[in-house]
Amino acid sequence: MTRVLIIGGHGKIALLLAPLLKEAGMEVTSVIRHAHQAEAVAAAGARAVVHDVEHASVAELAELFTGQDAIIWSAGAGGGDPERTYAVDRDAAIASMDAAVAAGVPRYIMVSYLGARLDHGVPPENSFFAYAEAKAAADAHLRGITDLAWTILAPGALTLGEATGLIDPTPALERDPADPGKTSRANVALVAAAVVDHPKTIMRTIAFSDGALSIGQVLSP
Repeated sequence: MTRVLIIGGHGKIALLLAPLLKEAGMEVTSVIRHAHQAEAVAAAGARAVVHDVEHASVAELAELFTGQDAIIWSAGAGGGDPERTYAVDRDAAIASMDAAVAAGVPRYIMVSYLGARLDHGVPPENSFFAYAEAKAAADAHLRGITDLAWTILAPGALTLGEATGLIDPTPALERDPADPGKTSRANVALVAAAVVDHPKTIMRTIAFSDGALSIGQVLSP
């Protein structure tokens, strides 16, 4: 049985993802910040573990990850405070990657965003700047780790729309800036579940928004 650990287990995507993984026969552990979140996580079919990943060391995270087959990073600071954004979306994310290597976890999946890159072009005075910088640094670090079978998911602007199972894999640079692409969190969960055991998604960044192609078509070009 594939054992999957989701970081950010109480997030909207994670709560949609956990039952999909369980239905696929996987054992799911969801890491949460607060004990009161455990009930919702359990209802989604995952085992809840309270752990402060923001302040955890690589060694502490490696101990938490031991025995897992895949790590899915679906956590985030939620914007607002640049210092915390860097602490969670960059520093803690990078620590989790290094911890996955140390713990011998073979698979790592990062939920990023459409357009994330080092030359993102967001001006420093923009409130989105810290997040763009943090995600770019985390993604770049992950791409440099050859000991992990990584996949980066880059969905467009997230919505609460229904799951369709249909996506558009057009890269951010090829999109109309006026229409960068909306993506339902439910479709992000479907893509995340699909890539866990999908060999053709290893060492790939998968950009997508809601669209007209089946997830299977996009993942197996």
